[in-house]
Amino acid sequence: MPTFTVSERSRLDVFLADASSCSRVKAGTLVRDGAVLLNGRLVRKPAHLVHPGDIVERTDSGERASESRITPKDLQLMILYEDAACLVIRKPAGIAMHPAPGLKKEEPTILNGIAFLFRKKHLPFSAASVLVHRLDRETTGCLLVAKTPQAHAALQKQFKDRTIRKTYLAIVAGIPTESEAHIDAPIGRHVSERTKMSVMGATHARSAQTTYHVLSAEHDAALLACDLHTGRTHQIRVHLSAIGHPVLGDNTYTSSESERLSEQKRIDALCLHAWKLTFRSPVEKRKRTIIAPLPPLLKKTLQSLSLTPPSKAEK
Repeated sequence: MPTFTVSERSRLDVFLADASSCSRVKAGTLVRDGAVLLNGRLVRKPAHLVHPGDIVERTDSGERASESRITPKDLQLMILYEDAACLVIRKPAGIAMHPAPGLKKEEPTILNGIAFLFRKKHLPFSAASVLVHRLDRETTGCLLVAKTPQAHAALQKQFKDRTIRKTYLAIVAGIPTESEAHIDAPIGRHVSERTKMSVMGATHARSAQTTYHVLSAEHDAALLACDLHTGRTHQIRVHLSAIGHPVLGDNTYTSSESERLSEQKRIDALCLHAWKLTFRSPVEKRKRTIIAPLPPLLKKTLQSLSLTPPSKAEK
């Protein structure tokens, strides 16, 4: 089955028409006929919205597609917050969000772990309406999960309206000249390396904004707190690399300095952590800020670089 990865928010039929080089009418017919899977699930509504990181599969000759079953698996996911509408889990490193081409058939994903949590809590599980947003495979930290389709729609609206605040911690090569700055640089698909995003010579670039401030700095590295104002694929990694300070442990967006430092300090894990998430639950009137504890590897890297972890005041 031809498989495509979504890079920007769009209608399913519009995305499929562009990715498959067919008309929008034909794309809509394929969707209605059940020949298209979204993250392993059948979707029959052409106007269904797809988001960055979603996986769209289409059968070769338009025959009906078979849904991928999400088998519950205990990944020992830590729950940081929970109410009647949603929960926030601490995503570990090295686990993909959902089944996708390139993964081994039995390789567990975050969806498998969520399915296990839902079964344990006697909640109905639908792969199409639990993930409110996504984190890169190697990124750790706060992940917001909806318990119902209604909560899913309400929380995604908050992301669309940009009322949800996401703050990440990133350990970067070198020390930025400015202790605090706003990066405003559109991001699109790299023209020649289709698995990468770029701010230079990219196709279909869209507005992307990131604010950072330096929390700790030493001779050759710094710890940054980064606020995302938009949600583009690989946004923080691309923006920090573009200003000459790639995230350490990143094998995709690198520089000679980040590669040297990562090798010298034996850093082989992406130093990017979804630290804080501020949102309004559909069942509450006030906003909540959830903080994900730093994973052991990130703490170890901070120590090896003589960088100071965030203080209570900064939290």
